[in-house]
Amino acid sequence: MAEKFCKRNIKREIKRATSKLFKLKYSKKRFWLTTHEEEPFFSIGLNHFDPASLRYLENIDIWRNQFGGSTLQWIEKSIVPNVKAWAFNTIGWVQDVTVRTWAHSRSFTVDEYRTLNMPYCHMLPFTESNQWEKHTLHFDFFDPEWVDYVARSHCGALALEKNLMGYFFSDCPTWIHTRPHNQWRGPILDPKLLDSKTGQKAVRQLAKQYYKTIYDAIRRYDKHHLILGDRYEGNAPISMQVVNAALPYVDILSFQDFVNPVKTLKFFFKETGKPVLLADSAKIRWDTEPGEISENDGAWYAETLRKVYENPGCIGFHLCGAFHLNRARRYGLLDERQNVNEVNIDLITEANKKISDAIQRIKF
Repeated sequence: MAEKFCKRNIKREIKRATSKLFKLKYSKKRFWLTTHEEEPFFSIGLNHFDPASLRYLENIDIWRNQFGGSTLQWIEKSIVPNVKAWAFNTIGWVQDVTVRTWAHSRSFTVDEYRTLNMPYCHMLPFTESNQWEKHTLHFDFFDPEWVDYVARSHCGALALEKNLMGYFFSDCPTWIHTRPHNQWRGPILDPKLLDSKTGQKAVRQLAKQYYKTIYDAIRRYDKHHLILGDRYEGNAPISMQVVNAALPYVDILSFQDFVNPVKTLKFFFKETGKPVLLADSAKIRWDTEPGEISENDGAWYAETLRKVYENPGCIGFHLCGAFHLNRARRYGLLDERQNVNEVNIDLITEANKKISDAIQRIKF
């Protein structure tokens, strides 16, 4: 009797928790994210938050004196008030550049996400075939053990978190392209396979194996959160065979594009009918030298945010911040001493507020 009562309570708590999660809705001739109160939500996100950016010898005094050497205090006293003051409503992706072409910084823990107490997305490290990473071999998609461990480790912890919007997979996976620093490993798939029907079939089979294996693993531990999938690079070759294989297993198609994101989102929404997310974009100069700093163009951001919001398939835009400038990325909305770029941040904030105000006027 006690065991049955306990199981009923557990089921009741799961039902209560999952009723508060983000969902997709088609209304007013467009796709929306919706909150647990069935209110429309357009994700206006900021990416890349690494506390190590405040631990250089020249600024570690800020880390120790202002935040007590505590990541939770840094989140509470710096990230939350600044992000909200700039009118962002989502933490798009926390991991940041550490050393160029090396692995990014770690994800936040559940307790760190809870301290944020605002919507966020989380990346699941099923594979490290990122176009910016030079050290890691492609993983074996036919071995479910690793995939199950990642899902158990991450999704098992996050399954009932109300502020989690959804899960990303790989950042700019090199499905059929490479970059000079990872040409040694080759792409996941030989692009020559696309030249024949037999090769295209092989591409579909392997891509399906990848997405289905990941989907099944996630759903074993988390049956409700949105699946945001790979973050495709909009300015590298993308196989529609791969994208089409993903469609049954993802809720949203996510893209990085620093050249023409409006065109990329429009194309893939038209081709697939799936909602799209601009998961990473900005107008900055990446090819800087050590010591140089690139500005995040606020006027470009405002115009791009307006245009992607007009796309009926787009459910959000996450700015490639970063929150803090570091010496590898070399651009950020706060510098090493926590000073704000006033010119660009005013343009960014104004643009965010315009979209937020427009959404508040919408009633389903």
